[in-house]
Amino acid sequence: MELDLTPKLPKQVYGGDGGSYFAWCPEELPMLKEGNIGAAKLALEQYGFAVPRYSDSPKVAYVLQGSGTAGIVLPEKEEKVIAIKKGDSIAIPFGVVTWWFNSEATDLEILFLGETHKAHKAGQFTDFYLTGSNGIFTGFSTEFVGRAWDLDETTVKTLVGSQTGKGIVKLGEDFKMPQPKAEDRDGFVINCLEAPLDVDIKDGGRVVVLNTKNLPLVGEVGFGADLVQIDGHSMCSPGFSCDSALQVTYIVGGSGRVQVVGADGKRVLETHITAGSLFIVPRFFVVSKIADPEGMSWFSIVTTPDPIFTHLAGRTSVWKALSPEVLQAAFNVDPEVEKSFRSKRTSDAIFFPPSN
Repeated sequence: MELDLTPKLPKQVYGGDGGSYFAWCPEELPMLKEGNIGAAKLALEQYGFAVPRYSDSPKVAYVLQGSGTAGIVLPEKEEKVIAIKKGDSIAIPFGVVTWWFNSEATDLEILFLGETHKAHKAGQFTDFYLTGSNGIFTGFSTEFVGRAWDLDETTVKTLVGSQTGKGIVKLGEDFKMPQPKAEDRDGFVINCLEAPLDVDIKDGGRVVVLNTKNLPLVGEVGFGADLVQIDGHSMCSPGFSCDSALQVTYIVGGSGRVQVVGADGKRVLETHITAGSLFIVPRFFVVSKIADPEGMSWFSIVTTPDPIFTHLAGRTSVWKALSPEVLQAAFNVDPEVEKSFRSKRTSDAIFFPPSN
């Protein structure tokens, strides 16, 4: 069966006055189910409130646009109220309750990428809502809820039945939500647009990697992530994950071309990619990208906490490590051609600006 790696856009799952929730569907993007990957996006309008919920999957959240407030409650811990803005990334392990609120005129958009190995449905997140018309306690009898909360029947019915919204609601302009605390960001959030760069190539590109060192909760979600920005016409070196990880890539901004090559030298994807699309690179497949004139940026997760990549161009590539004789024999070329090949791309760069 041939792999369909075609980049896809998400579809709306639900929404209303306060905003919408979108998800990528395993039926349209088969690699989601194949790789046990989930992908979704939350878009909150002004005063939109995503009610408290938890998920059956660990995730990494990335703020694509806007600013707002997030509430995070780890199991048996106090609530953290965090101010979030564009570029923020948050690791969300199993069992964590979250809520999201936007008080600003600009829409707040948040991307969620994660693994679904233990999820109810492969390739798809299932959220469990604490309140609302589909909240957990709407399924329990009044007797059970009353016993659990030590409340009378009338109060139980008021608490469980008053919120008729589903997942996302719009709050009144004068409603006061809890104020974020600056210290609550520590250990929970890293801003990929402000963090120290792991790679910085002049006129080429920049990378910020999320791992257990700069965001400890990455260890609990079980996979790493990165934000990559490449300049106009620049190329991202062909490479692959050498620790059997999948690469899940969301195009944050700009556009460009991508090629993916699999076993037997077969090109399995060649397409033009634009902002908002998502695609998945299978294990050990080699991927490379070239940006259009305006440049391109993408946010990716790699299904291991501290990923290792092998690049097939540049000074640190495997070509430079192999002996000249091996390259001559492997390519079936004379020493002059091998020497010319080896003399190129002598820097550590993984991004290559256009040739002058």
